[in-house]
Amino acid sequence: MIENFEFKSKYNFDDLVYITHILRSPGGCPWDREQTHESIRRDFIEETYEVIEAINKKNREMLCEELGDVLLQVTLHTEMETEKGSFDIDDVADGICKKLINRHPHVFGEVKVDGTDDVINNWDKIKKAEKDQKTQTDSMLSVPREFPALMRADKVQKKAAKAGFDWDNPQGAFDKVLEEFEELKVAVASADRERIDEEFGDLLFSAVNVSRFIHSDSEECLTKATDKFIDRFAKVEKMAKEQNIDMKTANIEELDKLWEQVKASEKE
Repeated sequence: MIENFEFKSKYNFDDLVYITHILRSPGGCPWDREQTHESIRRDFIEETYEVIEAINKKNREMLCEELGDVLLQVTLHTEMETEKGSFDIDDVADGICKKLINRHPHVFGEVKVDGTDDVINNWDKIKKAEKDQKTQTDSMLSVPREFPALMRADKVQKKAAKAGFDWDNPQGAFDKVLEEFEELKVAVASADRERIDEEFGDLLFSAVNVSRFIHSDSEECLTKATDKFIDRFAKVEKMAKEQNIDMKTANIEELDKLWEQVKASEKE
C-alpha cells in the first residue's frame, strides 16, 4: 500500500496525473509498469470509440466516465515520457494551448472573420505553415494512414478539392463509381488477386467521393447500413425458426424470400 496517500471525496486532474505516476512507480502496479506506448495504443482507440458510443446514446453519465478513460490514456502515455525526461503533462498542455491561441487569430489577435468558412480557411493556412506543408500533396500526406479508411479517403479528397482537383458536379462522381464497378468485374474475371483488391479499393474510394457530393458521412452511413443489416438478419433468423427452416442448409433463394418479406414488412 502507498504510504501517505490522501483519499478524497472529490479528485481533480492533478490527482489523476499523480495517481498515474504512482501506478507506474516501483511500488505501484506491475501491469501498469510493464506497458509501453505500443502495448496500449489499441486501448486508446477503443476508449475513443466508447466516447463516441456515449455521444450517440446521449448518455451523459456514460460520456463522463468514458472521457475519464481517455484522460487516463493521455496521462499514461505522458507519464511514460516523463520517466524518460522528454516531456511532462505541462508540456502537453502548453503545446495545445499555444496551438489553440495561434490557430484562433480572430479570437486572440486582430484577424477579422466573416463566419465559419473564414475560420476553417485560416485554420488550414496556419496549420500548413506550422507543419511546413508547401504543397497540397504535403497536406494529404499529413492525414494519418492509421485513420479509418473511409475517413482518411474523405479527408484526402477534400484536400484535393481545395487544390481544384475535383468534379464540377456530382454526376462525375456517380459516373466514376460505375466505371470502377465495371473495372472490378473485369478484375474478378481475371482471378488476379492483386488486381481485384486494387479495383475494389478504387470502387470504395469512388463511393466516398460520392458521399462528399451528397454531403453524407461515409463512416456514419456504413455504420447505419450495418445496423440495418443486423436488424433485418435478426428478423430473418426469427422467421426461419418459426417456419422450421435451417438457415445453414437452406438455399440462398429461400433465404432471400425471407429477406424480401422483412423488407416489405418495414414499408407497411
